[in-house]
Amino acid sequence: MPKSKVRKKTDYTINPASRIPVKVKAGPSPVWYVAIMLGFMLAGLVWLLVYYLAADQISWMNDLNAWNFLIGFGLMVVGLIMTMRWR
Repeated sequence: MPKSKVRKKTDYTINPASRIPVKVKAGPSPVWYVAIMLGFMLAGLVWLLVYYLAADQISWMNDLNAWNFLIGFGLMVVGLIMTMRWR
């Protein structure tokens, strides 16, 4: 039986000395960023609590019906997305 041909494998490793350093903005996030981030999360929570507890007394909120869930959870999601940029 004939022997199969042996293939040469090319080495694709990257030389670590040839990498270009990337400047990264280091440092903590400003205080106002954290305050806004937490504010969005708390505003969403408060919106849902008010909807559950007092929607009968607030006519415009009662008219929104299920849109209140979108508004409340949307505010909280905006706050959670902001946490990805928090340092």
